[in-house]
Amino acid sequence: MTRDIQNHLLFECATEVANRVGGIYSVLKSKAPITVAQYKDNYCAIGPLNKATYQSEVDVQDWQAEETFPDELRTIQNTLKSMRGRGVNFIYGRWLIEGGPRVLLFDLDSVRHYLDEWKADLWALVGIPSPEGDAETNDAILLGYTVAWFLGELAAEDQNHAIIAHFHEWLAGVALPLCRKRRIDVVTIFTTHATLLGRYLCAAGDVDFYNNLQYFDVDQEAGKRGIYHRYCIERAAAHTADVFTTVSQITALEAEHLLKRKPDGILPNGINVVKFQAVHEFQNLHALKKEKINDFIRGHFHGCFDFDLDNTLYFFIAGRYEYKNKGADMFIEALARLNYRLKVSGSKKTVVAFIIMPAKTNSFTVEELKGQAVVRSLENTVSEVTKNIGKRLFDHAIRFPNNGEKSEIPTNLDELIKPSDKILLKKRVLGLRRAPNELPAVVTHNMVDDANDPILNQIRHVQLFNNTYDPVKVIFHPEFLNANNPVLGLDYDEFVRGCHLGVFPSYYEPWGYTPAECTVMGVPSVTTNLSGFGAYMEDLIETNQAKDYGIYIVDRRFKNPEESVEQLVDYMEEFCKKTRRQRINQRNRTERLSDLLDWKRMGLEYVKARQLALRRAYPDQFRELVGEEVSDANMDSLAGSQKIKIARPMSVPGSPRERAHSVSNAVYMTPGDLGTLQDANNADDYFQLSLNGKGDDDDDEGCLLYTSPSPRDTR
Repeated sequence: MTRDIQNHLLFECATEVANRVGGIYSVLKSKAPITVAQYKDNYCAIGPLNKATYQSEVDVQDWQAEETFPDELRTIQNTLKSMRGRGVNFIYGRWLIEGGPRVLLFDLDSVRHYLDEWKADLWALVGIPSPEGDAETNDAILLGYTVAWFLGELAAEDQNHAIIAHFHEWLAGVALPLCRKRRIDVVTIFTTHATLLGRYLCAAGDVDFYNNLQYFDVDQEAGKRGIYHRYCIERAAAHTADVFTTVSQITALEAEHLLKRKPDGILPNGINVVKFQAVHEFQNLHALKKEKINDFIRGHFHGCFDFDLDNTLYFFIAGRYEYKNKGADMFIEALARLNYRLKVSGSKKTVVAFIIMPAKTNSFTVEELKGQAVVRSLENTVSEVTKNIGKRLFDHAIRFPNNGEKSEIPTNLDELIKPSDKILLKKRVLGLRRAPNELPAVVTHNMVDDANDPILNQIRHVQLFNNTYDPVKVIFHPEFLNANNPVLGLDYDEFVRGCHLGVFPSYYEPWGYTPAECTVMGVPSVTTNLSGFGAYMEDLIETNQAKDYGIYIVDRRFKNPEESVEQLVDYMEEFCKKTRRQRINQRNRTERLSDLLDWKRMGLEYVKARQLALRRAYPDQFRELVGEEVSDANMDSLAGSQKIKIARPMSVPGSPRERAHSVSNAVYMTPGDLGTLQDANNADDYFQLSLNGKGDDDDDEGCLLYTSPSPRDTR
């Protein structure tokens, strides 16, 4: 029977469905609104049941009730009944996120008695070993076999709909070789967000990873690190999927050499961009959040507070504590060199650099808590004294010229500030004093292993100790930020808005949400050409123009480490030389790039991947529906690959550059012209292939459609 490839079903499988563990949770959660807008109830996310947290993530529904499933999805209900009858437990409901997608969470404990049987079958079927004692791999096998069981029964039960199953990462990838070997009639996509071997090799810190990709003996390297069985699962998933994708060009290169299959396309990570009604609103937020950071700085540097906050810039790095992979080593070295340059040049700028990376700690330091307390105490006292002065001034003015008052305002200071006020103020000011030779700390917490902490040891090595004569100050906050923090009471996004520059000189960063988040919030950032985000922006913006939009891209791939550090220092020094007006203009341009990162744009790449998978699985039906023969070599050949880069913004001196190869196709970009770029990039990119065959006038709710550049389009 012919399956309906227009009105198909989509299942997305990952271990982080309704289970906050890492970055894939953020990807699925933020992407859900556009996916649900396109698929409605035809979309369902599948994952393992986390019994400890699912109640706060899922609105559980009665899967046996008639009203839970529409008639055309009754086959899913029948499949679940069959599995429950054979002892498989699960939770079915709505994920409590925007879009409210359907979720199916399998209780792996209910099928754990099958583990040995399934491990033996995995070895016999595809030759993948599975040693004892690896709980993570055991759960991956249980999830893979359970999902393959579900898809197999559903494909047999439902002969009408085409079924697309999209798997994220090796932990969800065991089902892929099973679907292929069992010839289950489903269309499969596999996305690796970072390769296992890549993470392990880069974490070692002693390998020139990207320049030696083609020379690694992958089996030997995986065996040496005790992850050969996991690597086999990942590689099998990549090779048995109908469409293999990854999140960036740099990870595609990595996957091609380590997994031995070239990805069919790139599925970059997006963000749900919320635009303000007035352009200046995000600038106002920057000022408000910066003032909260100022409050923290006053407390942290009490007794040594000798710099002007109006002339102070806040830099920061944030992310998982991967000292070398995230570029913390390069950041600290660059700060030391920037400190030297600012001193030599006589700059009046002060730079406070925050390092926000969670590490093992015992508690906040007593000095940090005391510093914030004494400054708050001074602030409260000043407010009280000021209130009293205002009251006395009012009383004096209201009595003039009666009661012997000879002037409109008091001429004697003692009339306004009483001796008790002076004593209280002096106590508070003296409370700010530090012990002789005591400097503001470089870390806000008591570390569990202070002596062996890589970040602290690097700070000691470059001697950035927050001396008064150093224009660059360093604060290591080894804990993720939240508004309940007694020291720095800001959520992460509020903190980012208050900063001036995010610095993320990563060596291994398959995508890079941190600089992307900065861009959406209008905060300039430093990234590298080894991060997915940096390479993506480098591909979209004209050469050497990215920094005009607040995206500074450090070359860590083709330059040696010394040259890369110097380039980073150059970027930071250049930023320090900007005037306040120049920084405001740059933030405006940065914020305008946010449309390029919106899921409404990024989601189109997911559409391409699904269309390519359908084209490969059902070529005759696809050709009949589209009306022409199209290539299925990869996602770009399927949909066309016209690209137009953004040139220099009009608010920067100099003219936008023309495209040398075609005057007729030149696009002149101004700070507000990103809509033009999106129209140009996407207008000819998609086939008219929707779930219901109809367009939708609502841009937010409509399906993602596309038309191919073909002879009939160019007549």
